[in-house]
Amino acid sequence: MDFFDKVNQAGTVPVVVIDSAECAVPTAQALIRGGISFMEITLRTSCALEAIRLVKENVPEMTVGAGTVISEEQAQAAVAAGASFIVSPGFFPEVVDHCIKSNVPVIPGCVTPTEIISAINKGIKIVKFFPADVYGGIKTIKELSGVFRDIKFLPTGGINASNMAEYISEPSIIAVGGSWVCPSKMIAAHDYDGIELKAKEATDIIKTLKENAA
Repeated sequence: MDFFDKVNQAGTVPVVVIDSAECAVPTAQALIRGGISFMEITLRTSCALEAIRLVKENVPEMTVGAGTVISEEQAQAAVAAGASFIVSPGFFPEVVDHCIKSNVPVIPGCVTPTEIISAINKGIKIVKFFPADVYGGIKTIKELSGVFRDIKFLPTGGINASNMAEYISEPSIIAVGGSWVCPSKMIAAHDYDGIELKAKEATDIIKTLKENAA
């Protein structure tokens, strides 16, 4: 099973903003207890790289990646810290090229046909659709997938427990992302039990969908 098959099986990749490195490991452990084994730590904070390193070293069952990667230098630093995959909010050719050269899975942000074509020309099969709620959500993804039938989408932005089932039920969507599973406020408050419950809620929704589809 390759990386993207694992993402599809997981169904959700939480977007995690860590403001204090000491919160990284317990947050990852809470997600694992809730049944989620993927997390995207965004490079929006000064401690993000350290957070990735700590999770990689201390929670081996967690597949940790770096998000909000907007330059080749950031991609290099994230991989050096232990990131297993790279996610960008937009399409940055230098980031994609570096990841392909380094054999690191990369999911660039693409919301327009032109951006998707640029990704296809690089051999990309999975794109991030962000912010999903602003760019038309599931309706837009359905329209785009009708044209780009070999592309799978990882939508984030405006997705939560109440609408994630609608997204995941769409065949062109490989998984969903978002911060609702572990909001920054809950991380800052060290509410790891609450994060575990949210992760379990998302996991239960995915499990029910897969069982019904079987």
